[in-house]
Amino acid sequence: QGVQVSLYQPSYTHKTYSPSLFFRLLHALWLQMQLWLRWERNSVLYIRAHYLAFPSSVIAFLLRIPVFHEINGPYEDVFVTHPSLNKFKNILIPMQLWQYKKATGLIAVTKELQSWANAQADRNDCAFISNGANTELFKPGLKKPEDAPESYVVFFGGLTKWHGVPIMLNAITHSEWPEHVKLLIIGDGQCTPMVQDALKNTNRIVYLGKKKYADVASYVSNALAGLVIINNPDKRSSTGVLPLKLYETMACGVPAIVTDLPGQADIVRESKSGTVIPQDNPEALATAVKSLLQNQETTSDMGKQARETIVREHSWFARSQSTYEMIKSFTGH
Repeated sequence: QGVQVSLYQPSYTHKTYSPSLFFRLLHALWLQMQLWLRWERNSVLYIRAHYLAFPSSVIAFLLRIPVFHEINGPYEDVFVTHPSLNKFKNILIPMQLWQYKKATGLIAVTKELQSWANAQADRNDCAFISNGANTELFKPGLKKPEDAPESYVVFFGGLTKWHGVPIMLNAITHSEWPEHVKLLIIGDGQCTPMVQDALKNTNRIVYLGKKKYADVASYVSNALAGLVIINNPDKRSSTGVLPLKLYETMACGVPAIVTDLPGQADIVRESKSGTVIPQDNPEALATAVKSLLQNQETTSDMGKQARETIVREHSWFARSQSTYEMIKSFTGH
């Protein structure tokens, strides 16, 4: 869009390891200090909403620098992922709420989150701009990696319980799961030990750990389906979910198997690009995988619909246009 963008992100973002929580806390502060030293008075600050962005939000507010928060989930997300932080709820939630109330503008990635954010911050101007996909990186026809199995469904992302890791591990043991289809897992997180334990009892799992972002697309492009088996602990998903992995799976021309939650279920049904199953239901997941394997023509049609939908409506270029216009409408330039 002709805008100069300086990206500040953790140095370990594209590494194949995840540092400790304590290191990440310190690194977040150090990273923001680098940002403060390089700020220009005519800058706009765009934040992927997070409790730890509080210092930068305060400084931007004092310096009258416009701030926009991209909201990907409710407060509960961090407490579901890191239960040890529950004891700090009475501090962290007010910190985040202050950021929302003082922000120049808010951007929610689902319509349900848009309503939630407006109610939380007592405002009515939160924009709805969903996630999208890099259609140049995630696309059909990529070369199959040598360490990928012959036939598989893929999950990639954080290994958390609310991403449905226990459901996937139970599904592969169900009688409906096709004998020769593997579950390929890319990522790490709180459920990594659970995956490693499951490896001891089955040959249906291929666990690759964390991969560099640019390398993930080739695994997705050659999968039978991509799994987005999100559930709803503490009602964290009631505000809708449209995760990045859904768009990236569809961009590869691969059907998505998603749980019946607002947002992701809607896009899959409307575009006829995959299968919607009930939450927390291993049998339904196993049956969906079996159906895709046995109905190759339908599976192929779903993949084509998925790719066409993302290119037409959900590319990063389209998202950047919407975001730029929204920022201009709030800042006047």
